[in-house]
Amino acid sequence: MRALSALALFVLTALAATPASAQRAGTLLASERISDAPQDMQAWRIRYLGTNDRGSIEEMTGVVVAPSGMPSRMGRPVLAWAHGTWGVDDKCTPSNSDNFFKATPALSDMVRRGYTVVAPDYAGLGTAQPHPYLVGTSAAYSILDAVRASGGIAEAGASKRFAVWGESQGGHAALWTGQTARQYAPDLTLVGVAAAAPPTDLIENLTGGTDASIRAFLTAFTAHSWSQHFGISLRTLGNKSTGDLINRLGRNNCVTLGAKPRIGTIVGIAILRTRLKGVDLGRIKPWKDIARDNSPAPRDYGVPMLIAQNQNDSIVSPAVTKAFAKRVCKSPKARLTYLTLTTSGGHPTSAADSATQTLDWIDQRFAGDIAPSDCGRI
Repeated sequence: MRALSALALFVLTALAATPASAQRAGTLLASERISDAPQDMQAWRIRYLGTNDRGSIEEMTGVVVAPSGMPSRMGRPVLAWAHGTWGVDDKCTPSNSDNFFKATPALSDMVRRGYTVVAPDYAGLGTAQPHPYLVGTSAAYSILDAVRASGGIAEAGASKRFAVWGESQGGHAALWTGQTARQYAPDLTLVGVAAAAPPTDLIENLTGGTDASIRAFLTAFTAHSWSQHFGISLRTLGNKSTGDLINRLGRNNCVTLGAKPRIGTIVGIAILRTRLKGVDLGRIKPWKDIARDNSPAPRDYGVPMLIAQNQNDSIVSPAVTKAFAKRVCKSPKARLTYLTLTTSGGHPTSAADSATQTLDWIDQRFAGDIAPSDCGRI
């Protein structure tokens, strides 16, 4: 036991002493077993090295969940879960939340079907760096490197074959994962991309939602994040007090399942709505350029795709999502399944409401079945 402890100490010391740039993206730095994981699951909080959108290596965090027991020699298929918006401040990190298991849609079903679930926090959540909200390559690389890192947990049995499924912000991340996987992570095999209520054309999504209060709230998240990450002055969106309000809303608010916003947040959003009236991010540099550059490409990514969109979504416009799907379908080899939802939950329950159909579709991708396509009827 003493020899093992000494070896562990040596390994940890060596990792700490080695510059991050000298270590490989996808390296598992540490895994901590979560003692109160739900029945029939085993789970770990992980720290790993990932590539950021500027090509540098930085520490990232997340959660890995697997069925109980040891895997077979063949390992388990991996399902990368890309979470929706929890917030843009470090205190909103999903892996640190007691609500993680409850807030992850259909997690018990994913595990029951035999998947090792890899759920990254994304860059800047769980670490000191700013979180690059809706920055495509950042989100995709954090997912791909988390899948790589999960292979370092023997009990999880993560194979190199994976699918990605995300909701809202995570739907955007899932699409970017499909767009970048082949070039960035040729060591992994992506079998399918599933996205529920994904922001696609970011300019249209940030300015076109029918709920003006939520639109202002998400604009605050985006503007706060991008100003921190890209070094943009918020004065391009208004006076100093407007910038201060945006920063307060970004720093002080997390999206919590079932929780109502605080009075101060409601008042702040109402004020911001007034101050941003007539402000069009699609016309202001550099915001419009960043939004354009981080909108996923509407094309075939070389793997089957599924998009689920609720017609009652007041945050992500159904018309914008459908327009994206139609453009993807112009690629001759595109295989896209389009699920139209009409449930009353709207945007927040998009993944939960489409979970059974989506997971059945993912099962078929791992089984090697020919992917269906709705391209002829969208």
